[in-house]
Amino acid sequence: MSLLRSLFFQFYLYISVLCASILVVLSFPLPYAIKFSIARNWGQSMLWVGEKVCNIKFQVEGKENIPLQPSVIMIKHSSVFEAYAQLVVFPQQTWVVKKELQWVPIFGWALNILKAIPINRKSGRTAVTQVIEEGKKRLKNGIWITIFPEGTRMKPGETKKFGISGAILAKSANVKIIPVAHNAEDFWESHKIIKKPGTVRFCIGRPINTQEKEVREINLEVKEWIDSKMKVISKSHF
Repeated sequence: MSLLRSLFFQFYLYISVLCASILVVLSFPLPYAIKFSIARNWGQSMLWVGEKVCNIKFQVEGKENIPLQPSVIMIKHSSVFEAYAQLVVFPQQTWVVKKELQWVPIFGWALNILKAIPINRKSGRTAVTQVIEEGKKRLKNGIWITIFPEGTRMKPGETKKFGISGAILAKSANVKIIPVAHNAEDFWESHKIIKKPGTVRFCIGRPINTQEKEVREINLEVKEWIDSKMKVISKSHF
């Protein structure tokens, strides 16, 4: 039964992404707030269907830590779950994504319209410069920036060195970093069909000030908070 439920949920994911992407593309002449509301409504539908079909509940902790000012969100990346859950939790935002996603028909077009920042992760300093330049423009226009600092999905219990682009962007734009940890990988492991029932704890840390700190110091502070929180909320052992 869990396999059938998981397959149905996976099918809904694919169909709903396509439908939401088409709506975003059709909304290209409209204000950004309307375009983002389409993405947010899609995220809400994913949370609802995930709970009804696979019994994956969603619990947000630390919502009071979300500031009014646009900020940089640095979030643990392990599954598709957090990619849509964050849409519901945070104000209008966009994301730093791998360049290859731009080439996906319809979905890639939607990402462009939602002002995503595509980067070539192998281009090093060029990619960092692009994140800083484009990120500052979006922050100035009231659009938050979401970055997965490890650069890719991590398996349960794993972590790696954080990229520097998020810390440099936040410091350059004089904005705060909001660290996020979650245990979605305990119920939805990357590249696996079966979804396990349970409650995803989506934990938002206090804003981290980036001024008068070195980039390395900022990254270490963010990583230590996320890693320590993961040890508390995740079933996986670090």
